[in-house]
Amino acid sequence: MRRINPNKVGFALAALYGSLHLFWSLLVAVGCAQWVLNFVFWLHFLNSPFTVAPFHLATALLLILVTSIIGYTLGCLFGLLWNWLHRAAPIPQ
Repeated sequence: MRRINPNKVGFALAALYGSLHLFWSLLVAVGCAQWVLNFVFWLHFLNSPFTVAPFHLATALLLILVTSIIGYTLGCLFGLLWNWLHRAAPIPQ
């Protein structure tokens, strides 16, 4: 199997997690987040006990930063684990 670069996988997951939470922050900022949250709960046959708080820029930036760091860490760990599991095995004789 081919080795992968853990750093690249980390950045890819950081971009994915960060962009998803950027999108959520934008939904909160424009006032659509509560509707989305209620819709998702409804699709799962649940009643939502949650209400979306008012938008705060500092909280949104912290959310995006923290989830990006988590994404990068998970991506790096996945890349390292992948490379370890797919290391070159000795050729049987």
